[in-house]
Amino acid sequence: MSNQDLPLFDRRPKRKLAAILAADVVGFSKMMGENEDRTLVNLKACREITDGAIREHHGRVFGSAGDSVIAEFASPVDAVLAAVEFQKNLRDRNSAVSPQDQMQFRVGLNLGDVIVEGDNLFGDGVNVAARMEPLAKPGGICISGKFYDEVHRKLELIFENVGAHEVKNIANPVQTYHVVLDQGSDPAAFDKGPDVNKGNDQKSIPIKNEKPRIIILPFVNSNNNEDNEFLVDGIVEDIITEFSRLNSIEIISRHSAFGCKNKGLDNGQIMKQFNVNYIATGSIRSSGNRIRISVELTDPSLGNSIWNERYDRTMEDIFDVQDEIVRKIMVALVGKLELVSLERAKRKPTEDLTSYEYLLRGRDFHHKFSKEGVLSAIEMLDKSITADPDNAQAYAWRACSIGQGLGNGYLEGEMENPFEEIKAMIQKASELDENDFECNRLLCEINKFFEDFQQAEYYGNKACNINPNDPRILSAMGDLFVITNRAEEGVNLLIKAYELDPMGLGASNADKRIGDVMFGTYVKGDYDLCLEYDKKIGKRHPLAWASKIASLESLGRSQEKIEELRKFKEANPEMLLEEIIEKVHFENLDAKNKFKDLVI
Repeated sequence: MSNQDLPLFDRRPKRKLAAILAADVVGFSKMMGENEDRTLVNLKACREITDGAIREHHGRVFGSAGDSVIAEFASPVDAVLAAVEFQKNLRDRNSAVSPQDQMQFRVGLNLGDVIVEGDNLFGDGVNVAARMEPLAKPGGICISGKFYDEVHRKLELIFENVGAHEVKNIANPVQTYHVVLDQGSDPAAFDKGPDVNKGNDQKSIPIKNEKPRIIILPFVNSNNNEDNEFLVDGIVEDIITEFSRLNSIEIISRHSAFGCKNKGLDNGQIMKQFNVNYIATGSIRSSGNRIRISVELTDPSLGNSIWNERYDRTMEDIFDVQDEIVRKIMVALVGKLELVSLERAKRKPTEDLTSYEYLLRGRDFHHKFSKEGVLSAIEMLDKSITADPDNAQAYAWRACSIGQGLGNGYLEGEMENPFEEIKAMIQKASELDENDFECNRLLCEINKFFEDFQQAEYYGNKACNINPNDPRILSAMGDLFVITNRAEEGVNLLIKAYELDPMGLGASNADKRIGDVMFGTYVKGDYDLCLEYDKKIGKRHPLAWASKIASLESLGRSQEKIEELRKFKEANPEMLLEEIIEKVHFENLDAKNKFKDLVI
C-alpha cells in the first residue's frame, strides 16, 4: 500500500517537541587546508568526547556532516548538561595536546517543535539551534530564549543575556543567552546547588568582563491616538533590535522592556529590577505630515540626564523615516554610552577596570594619534585581553594600534616583530568572533593598510551585512572603493557616512568625515564638489588639504592653488604633502603619482 492510499490523517507529518543541539568545529576548513590527515584524526578523537556525552545524557545524534553534529534530547536539561560536559572535556583535552592538535567547538541549543521523517528531524526547532551555534563563543554554548526558560531555574548554571538576534530564515528575532562555563570543573555539580565552602576560593572569581547594560523603555505616544501606536512601538522595537547586534553592551529584551509599559515604575525601581546602568526613554508626536521624536538617556544611579535629542521629520514615507531615525538614535546612543563609560573608567583606579573599560581606554589612546597614545593604547589593550582572553575587539584594536604605530614610525625599536604581532591579533580576533561587526570593520582597515584589498573587501562586506548603517563601516568601505578604482561608489558611501554621523563624537571627527568626502570627490574627478565640501570643513586634515589643492590645479585655478600651498606650509611647517600622499594606499600607482604631481 502506498502512502497515498492511507487515510488523510495518517499522512500528516508527525511532530514532537525536542531539545536540539547543534555543534561544529571553529576554523575547521582552515585546519583541513593545512593538514587533512591530522585534522581528521583530531576530529575523530573529539567526536568520541562529544558523542559519548550526548549518549550518556540520553541524546541521539541524527545529523553529522564533516565537522558538524546535530543531536536531539527529550529533555533540555539533559541537552545542556551534555553540552557543558563535552565542552569541559574538550577543554581538558586541548590543554593536554599540542596547539596543532587542539579543537574548539561552538554549540547552539534550542527547544522547539520538529517534524519527524524517519530517523531525521526538520523544522524551525532544528533551524534555530543551527543559528544559535555560530553565535556561541569558541568553546562555548549559546541557547535560545525558549531553551533558557526551561532550564535556568532547574540548574545552578550562570547565563549571560546577550539580547535578541535576527537570524537567517527565522521571521522574528531570537532572544539568546551564553552559558558561563568558568564556574567549576565538575558539570554534575550544577545539579547540587552552590558550595558554601567555595566562598573564599579566589579561583572561583569570574573574569571581570562587565558591560554597560541598557533598557529602552516604550516611548510615549504623545498623540494619545491608537492609530499612531504601531509607529511608536515599531521604532522602539527596531532600536532594541539594532542594539542587540552589539557585543560591547547588554540590552534588555523587547519583551521585558515592554512589560514595563503603563506600570508606573520609576527609574530607581527599573534599575533595581533589571540591574541596568542606563535607561533610554522617549516620546513621539505627529501632526499632519510632521513627526517629532524626543529621546533621553539617563543614569538612574545619579538621577541625571546625560543626553537628550529631538528629531523633526516629515512622514511622506513613514517606513523610510522610521529607519532613518532608528539609525541616528542608534549612532548617538552608542557614542554617548561609550563616552560616559570611558569617563567613568578614567575616574576609577586602573587596577579596578574591567576588560570592557580597558578596551575603551585603549581606543581613547589610539585616537590620540601620537607615539605616547599608541604605546598607551597597546598597554591598555593588553590588560583588556588579560582580563578577558575572549574579548575579540581587544585583539582587533590592538592590531589596529600597532598598524597606526608602524604607519607613523612610532614603534621603531619598541617591538621585535610588529608585523607578526598584527597577523596574530587578526587571526585571534577572527577565531573568537567572526560575526562581530566591529572586528570585521577593523580587519577591513588593517588589511587595507597592508594593501590586501581583496581581504579588506571581504571583511568590509561582512561588517556591512551585519550592520549596514554604521558610519564607520560605510566610511571604511567608501575609502576602499575610492583607492581601488571605484570612486563613484566610494563617494556615495562616504557621503552617506557623513550624513548619518555629521558630528561624529566631536568636531574633529566631523572634519575627518568631510575630508574623506573631499578626497573621494577629487579621485572621482568631481573637483567642484570637492571644493563645495571644503566650505563645510573646520580644520582640514592634510589629505583634505591635498585634495583641495589638487582640485584647484585640475580646474586651472593655479593662483588659488599657490595660496593654499602657502597656507598649508604656514600651518604645518614640518609636514610635506608629498609624504602624506605617499602613505595613501592607492591600488593604481599612476593615480598616486598624478595626485602627487597636481599637489606639488
